Amino acid sequence: MGEVQDMMQNRAYGSWPSPIDAELAAAHDGAPGYVGFVGAEAWWTEPRPTEGGRRALMRRLPDGTEVSVLSPPWNVRSRVVEYGGRPWAGADRPEGPLLVFANFADQRLYAYEPDAPHAAPRALTPLSAVGGGLRWADPVLRPDRGEVWCVLEEFTGEAATDVRRVVVAVPLDGSAAEDRGAVRELSDGAHRFVTGPRLSPDGTRAAWIAWDHPRMPWDGTDLVLARVRDDGTFEAPRVLAGGPEESVAQVAWAPDGRLLFSSDRTGWWNLYRAAPDTGSEVQALCPREEEFAGPLWQTGLNWFTPLDSGLIAVVHGKGATALGILDPETGEIVDAAGPWTEWAPTVAAHGTRVLGVAASPRSAYEVVELDTRTGHARVVGAAHSDPVDPAYYPEPRIRTFTGPAGRPVHAHVYPPHHPGHVAPDDELPPYVVWAHGGPTDRSPLVLDLAIAYFTSRGIGVAEVDYGGSTGYGRAYRERLRGQWGIVDVEDCAAVALALADEGTADRSRLAVRGGSAGGWTAAVSLAATDVYACGTISYPVLDLMAFASGETHDLESRYLESLVGPLDEEPARYTERSPLEHTDRVTAPFLLLQGRDDVICPPAQSERFLAKMAGRGIPHAYLAFEGEGHGFRRADTMVRALEAELSLYAQVFGLDLADPVPTLELGK
Repeated sequence: MGEVQDMMQNRAYGSWPSPIDAELAAAHDGAPGYVGFVGAEAWWTEPRPTEGGRRALMRRLPDGTEVSVLSPPWNVRSRVVEYGGRPWAGADRPEGPLLVFANFADQRLYAYEPDAPHAAPRALTPLSAVGGGLRWADPVLRPDRGEVWCVLEEFTGEAATDVRRVVVAVPLDGSAAEDRGAVRELSDGAHRFVTGPRLSPDGTRAAWIAWDHPRMPWDGTDLVLARVRDDGTFEAPRVLAGGPEESVAQVAWAPDGRLLFSSDRTGWWNLYRAAPDTGSEVQALCPREEEFAGPLWQTGLNWFTPLDSGLIAVVHGKGATALGILDPETGEIVDAAGPWTEWAPTVAAHGTRVLGVAASPRSAYEVVELDTRTGHARVVGAAHSDPVDPAYYPEPRIRTFTGPAGRPVHAHVYPPHHPGHVAPDDELPPYVVWAHGGPTDRSPLVLDLAIAYFTSRGIGVAEVDYGGSTGYGRAYRERLRGQWGIVDVEDCAAVALALADEGTADRSRLAVRGGSAGGWTAAVSLAATDVYACGTISYPVLDLMAFASGETHDLESRYLESLVGPLDEEPARYTERSPLEHTDRVTAPFLLLQGRDDVICPPAQSERFLAKMAGRGIPHAYLAFEGEGHGFRRADTMVRALEAELSLYAQVFGLDLADPVPTLELGK
């Protein structure tokens, strides 16, 4: 051991050379998603940062070859509720697969037969010049009826909230490609938000999830059930489960015709089964203080899927997740063996095969197939490959810290790590606190080369699942109710200061960073605390009053009623907490990153914030990227953002970078 130590080079934190550059981190950003089977073939979507940030649709051929079904610039991604939803569906036919997908550029639905000679995608839906147009998600193919059933989001005016959502049937023959009137509405439009229909095995019933403002889907949703008439329309929809304080996150049908759904009625999202005719005999299939679902930020997310045998594949856990096979008669779960510690909310089944997306602290997200007959799991798509020696990967620690009033705060701590370098014994490392977005979300414990980009250079990272995060039960996520800008900021500060107090981090070299809601937390942290020496703020909320008054999209237009309080009852809070109103309190340097096409946190908020900072003498920089929306998807954008962030830390923390990056010009 001493000999190994002698071979290590001694250099200051932040000055270690690393083979993980920004280009490498950007090229490996994103994860596969929306898995499914078309016949016996596994299909999924996959990010392409170097192809303009598009999402490719992939299929695994019988010989194991992975092919992109559509060439650039086709981008299989929906904009329903802006965060999107399941963008594709496929059906197996003797002459080859039939694919229906949403294309990001124009948001039309297209049909495509990839195995047909000289095939090309053909439009199924029309364009609309009204507001955000027509958008489609969560398709269910009905070749027997010559239709695809899905969610339609239709703008009725120019405002982001001039919108309605219904379940519709789109003809597969293309007759609606120029005619909105040819799209048949199946649901009654009684709810503001809907997911796509789930059809019973005999096709006589449809179930879906719906909710209305001001609720968010993790506050309370309705599980709606209706009979399907012979003409395909829905008869007498009724609410079977859910309500204002019960979140139903997913619904599916068991092979025997009973309904399966996830609900947090006990304070945890657990799995239930019910008779559809009466809604009676609701049975908890595996009551545990674990989550068997999560926040419904997108339509078409799946945390469970029934198998033909009656067993159920479930993604479940507390903080982290596993893929298990649940026996609904005994409540027993057998988890899949393998190195994966995090399973994404997308699963599909075909016979005894279960498809999912999984990752671990040593591997990025990959498509995994579980054979339930043998218990064997294997990677079948987007296989992780080590672009550099894994010795450079961080070694995370799962921690629980103590926040104000003794409340627990969950976090993942990534100390600086390098196979060939250590720092002087008398030096403590700089640390960056990462606040996740949402805020109703969490930080998965998976390999992220953006984290490794910093830790391999000698900069620690601490991801904080502050109060309000999911994965720890309803009570934990409701800590943020009315407390946004307080609890999240306090919890992040508690982790940062605890790391400093225990001698893990340098108290004088702490930073905070976050995007979206995490950008809000970072900005408020700089305005309301003296914990951090600098911060990186990406596509943030900065002006609560404007956000609550129409300067965002429809889904989150009333989110602040639960996070802050109703505007008409608590107007002072909106001013008291907004970073825009307290720029005079910001005394630390910062980097502000923004997508110019962001409709969720529009650049106008960042620009008003900067206008108030002008002339105050606080070093800062603003980078705004054309063609980027909410969250960066293009490789060149991500490279510029990462290098700018590193340059900020180098300047503020006094780091002597071994691998120089372009100097971020900090104005005042």
